[in-house]
Amino acid sequence: MDKFLLSFIPIFVAMDAIGILPMFIGFTEHLKKRERQRTIIQSIVTAFIIGIVFLFLGRWIFKILGVQVSDFKIAGGAVLLAISLRDILQHEKTRRLPSETMGAVPIGTPLVVGPAVLTTIIILLDSYGPYMTVLSFVINLMITWITFHYAADISNFLGKAGSKAFSKIASLLLAAIAVMMMRKGIIDTITLFCTKA
Repeated sequence: MDKFLLSFIPIFVAMDAIGILPMFIGFTEHLKKRERQRTIIQSIVTAFIIGIVFLFLGRWIFKILGVQVSDFKIAGGAVLLAISLRDILQHEKTRRLPSETMGAVPIGTPLVVGPAVLTTIIILLDSYGPYMTVLSFVINLMITWITFHYAADISNFLGKAGSKAFSKIASLLLAAIAVMMMRKGIIDTITLFCTKA
């Protein structure tokens, strides 16, 4: 249970379903119910495919490039920190114009599965293994699907200020996780260097 929570929470924070809810509503408010449901399915399927492909090919890419997992932890932590600080400091996330494929882009990626999620799952894969990482990733996608499905109700309950506050808190937690990843990467690098020496 502890391993599940430790793999589930970082993905939950990185995915930030409530934080991207205002953008999802903005993109889909002009759609009919059936079109909105189709967009939701398209976004979740796109996010799943991108996440799973990156999760299982990530190590192979690292091997070709000669990159250690500890290197990726440091670089990934830095990216997550930059993303979280941007989300904390900016007033409002930029909206993109909708299109016929907006379920795939920009909702599926980069909103649902973007750099933060991809960085998180590849690091979790090293720490907790494929089963726990995939399980956590899939459950988070299900939560995102439910959040999108009940978008109007959740938005009315939280209000505009509530949604923004939740997003800022999630970004702050993501910043803390980013620092933790960088710390672990540095420790792993030092350990690897000392072992070789």
